[in-house]
Amino acid sequence: MKKSLLLALLVVAPTFGAVQLPRVLEGIGIDQRLNSPLPLDAPFRDETGATVPLGKYFGRRPVLLAPVYYRCPMLCSQILSGVVAGLRPLSLRPGKDFEIVVFSIDPSEGAEDAAAKREFYSRSYSRTAGTAGWHFLTGTQSSIDRLTNAIGFHYRRDPKSGMFIHASGVMAVTPEGRLARYLYGVEYQPKDLKLGLIEASHNRIGSRVDQVLLFCYHYDPSTGKYSLLVLNLLKGVASVTVVGGFLVLAFLWRRDLKA
Repeated sequence: MKKSLLLALLVVAPTFGAVQLPRVLEGIGIDQRLNSPLPLDAPFRDETGATVPLGKYFGRRPVLLAPVYYRCPMLCSQILSGVVAGLRPLSLRPGKDFEIVVFSIDPSEGAEDAAAKREFYSRSYSRTAGTAGWHFLTGTQSSIDRLTNAIGFHYRRDPKSGMFIHASGVMAVTPEGRLARYLYGVEYQPKDLKLGLIEASHNRIGSRVDQVLLFCYHYDPSTGKYSLLVLNLLKGVASVTVVGGFLVLAFLWRRDLKA
């Protein structure tokens, strides 16, 4: 029961704002640092154990960035499963339209952990597409700190259980390595993932219809989701109509009184 409650709190932690958090979650969360650059020179290890700069995965396509740890017993698996479920319906494809970079916040994890997760989640996404576009990294504490600080990701290790306490979310990053969008939770709507990646790509990917959709949806930083802008406009127009109606009625009423 305690684990389930903690998971629920970690999922909604980024949206708590001024609400008082339980002591165990104090200091845990995600601060949005939109348009901030990532440390592309920070060294990490790929799935083969080779040391590579983070910038290896940037330059041509937008990147979906996911901070997790591979031996996580609960939350991280749900985050990655949510990414897979949200990406499956999209016409955009990893390795072709965007890259997925997952990195571990646990410096004790190594290439074997990363390779196992890469194989599992890439096959969960598609049994035939292979691992192209899927990158699972590990690194030293110094490199992890540089990257988590850059994205505003605050976490800590519980000394009793050895588990990492952290919030849940992924980030859409531009090809140049700047933070474009934050998406919260463990379930990611295909719409949110697609629009976030299209915006991060500077509208270079997606169809013409997708480009038009960007005019119809508005990104809400407080929720990390895209809301239908047209609906908001209609609500605004309805409000103006109601106010206008009252003004007309008031004018007619005053005229009748004078008569």
